[in-house]
Amino acid sequence: MARLENKVVAITGAARGQGRSHAVHMAAEGADIIAFDICSDIASTPNALATEADLDTTRHLVEQTGRRIVTAKVDVRDRGRLADALDEAVARLGRLDAIVANAGISAFGPTVPVQGFVDAFDVDFVGVVNTVSVGLPHLKPGASIVVIGSIAALASQVNRSDGLGLQGPGAAGYGLAKSMLCDYTKSLALVLGEQRIRVNAVHPTNVDTDMLHIDAIYRTFRPDLDNPTRSDAEVGFTFMHAMPVPYVDPADISHAVVYLASDESRYVTGQQLFVDAGAALKAGL
Repeated sequence: MARLENKVVAITGAARGQGRSHAVHMAAEGADIIAFDICSDIASTPNALATEADLDTTRHLVEQTGRRIVTAKVDVRDRGRLADALDEAVARLGRLDAIVANAGISAFGPTVPVQGFVDAFDVDFVGVVNTVSVGLPHLKPGASIVVIGSIAALASQVNRSDGLGLQGPGAAGYGLAKSMLCDYTKSLALVLGEQRIRVNAVHPTNVDTDMLHIDAIYRTFRPDLDNPTRSDAEVGFTFMHAMPVPYVDPADISHAVVYLASDESRYVTGQQLFVDAGAALKAGL
């Protein structure tokens, strides 16, 4: 039997990258999917975000597995709209068994305005809180909440300003938001333990997605070069890790998410799972 047979999973940031990967992998394991994404750019963020066409692609890929999917264009910063969209989707699919709070943005670079701090924090932390808060009324005992954090926010080496650090106001907002998710998930796991609802966080290292492959991040990791290329940046990416790889694949994160959403992890809660090629070890965490 598929590991998520007859479960319904809500995923934010599902139009592309990690979110799409989670949706497809979870559908392949038997889950019906609720897929939300903002599907528009945020002015303070230097890289383009997902589009409605991207979300349509996610829908198509999930439908190819034979599972049902409900999609909606939703900004996780808007709790009212998020609640309405989730309520409607749950009514259509009949239940909600897991939440994957995946939506996130990066706004790295010294040219990002102060608004970048506000937007990165609001999406990456407040957006998670909103997602979990509107989902909780639908969850029953045995349900699972999975929050996507980041090893970048936890490793001391990436909070420096000497070329390995995440630079600018947006990076500061990102780092604060992702680091706060640790205490948030631990506290929530304690609160929800009596209801047998599990809460865990997955902290990836660099993941091979559109969010990673932008000029601002290349420059962050290779400040010694005027115009670093992807291959140049990969040298810096690799330096973060104990294992000699520049990044992991979205599927590597999805495998962890599937496990944490499945009944295989029925007694796993409050955990901070690093899928990071040894970055946490190398940073002394």
